[in-house]
Amino acid sequence: MTEVKTFNTKKATQAIGPYQPKSQAVIAGPHIFVSGQLPADAEGNIVQGSIAEMTTACCENLKNILEDAGSSITRVVKVTAFLTTMDNFAEMNGVYEKYFTHKPSRSCVAVHQLPKGVPVEIECIALSGKA
Repeated sequence: MTEVKTFNTKKATQAIGPYQPKSQAVIAGPHIFVSGQLPADAEGNIVQGSIAEMTTACCENLKNILEDAGSSITRVVKVTAFLTTMDNFAEMNGVYEKYFTHKPSRSCVAVHQLPKGVPVEIECIALSGKA
């Protein structure tokens, strides 16, 4: 049976959901499932500014979680981006392309709203281990 364990790092914003235990990621076998990352710093302060700046914060959180979990952003196989309006797609995508140069599978979905009133949230699935 595959061991399933939760993972957290102090280098990214902590999970805000009402569930316990709170985790930024779940490691199951060779996979790391990173929870949706909001545009917030490690202290939980929402990043103010452009969609590009907010997307950078989301991607930095993903990167930090994966690195502390023993993987890397280059090991990501699937990304889901959530936007509150597709009007922000091009600006989000411009930042996204800098982080995910290996072009993993991706979905981008427009949603009515996101936690904390932010306009973007990004989650991913990665393989464990370094590339």
